[in-house]
Amino acid sequence: MRRIQAVRHLVLLPYILVVLYPLYFVLISSFKGNSEIVLKPWNLPEKIDFFNYVNALSNNNIGRYFFNSLYVTTVSTTAGILLSLGIAFAVTRMRFPQLSRLVYGVLLLSLLIPPVSLLIPLYIMIKDFGLYNTPMALIVPYTAFGIPISVFIIAAFLKSIPRELEEAGIVDGLSVYGLLGRIVFPLTTPTLVTVFILNFMGHWNEYIMANLFLSSQSLRTLPVAVVSFMDKFNMNYGALCASVVISSAPVIAVYAILQRKIIEGVAAGSLKG
Repeated sequence: MRRIQAVRHLVLLPYILVVLYPLYFVLISSFKGNSEIVLKPWNLPEKIDFFNYVNALSNNNIGRYFFNSLYVTTVSTTAGILLSLGIAFAVTRMRFPQLSRLVYGVLLLSLLIPPVSLLIPLYIMIKDFGLYNTPMALIVPYTAFGIPISVFIIAAFLKSIPRELEEAGIVDGLSVYGLLGRIVFPLTTPTLVTVFILNFMGHWNEYIMANLFLSSQSLRTLPVAVVSFMDKFNMNYGALCASVVISSAPVIAVYAILQRKIIEGVAAGSLKG
């Protein structure tokens, strides 16, 4: 058994190195100057200098862009989870099988449509509704695009919850919202955390819609701002790498803290669904 585990680790080691190397390179480069990055790209920095971070934070409003990304991502992810939980609960407990299959079919069809193909109609709709150049221009599409896959993951877990628990809640006088809040929500917490992280990572790193639907610099999100830094820094690679580290730190931190919940949620949805 130990030999099998050792072989697995040896097979996974090259993959882990390939995945971690870009993070390692960006991190060490964020403490270097341009000359050191060019002449000694693979070496550790000669000294730990936070000048690049100070430059990125003080001269380029990266704190403002960080807050914009955090606000848009948190609101859209939370709204998507709440809507997805309600839809998944309705679909799995619906007494009309044909309607349930219709909803599932529509959600499945939406997964087959690339979001990029909807950019032009989305742009026209956002303009017509007066949402252009506002945070809602990102919150609404982010929430909508995150619902289909979230519903599938949550519904897979909800099918494993015994109906007797809900029937007992109804006997005790709980309404539908009471069932969701007191019975369904606590039981689905690991799955909801998984969905939250997946959507959070996708929304945080999204670039195309953020660049297309927002024209004001004060509303920019971090991915758009980091790309603009390439010209603003005049190819100051150290400051650019520092900006990348700052923009990726929240996602890495959230994943590192909640990784056990993510694994539990995926296992629950796949084994019990």
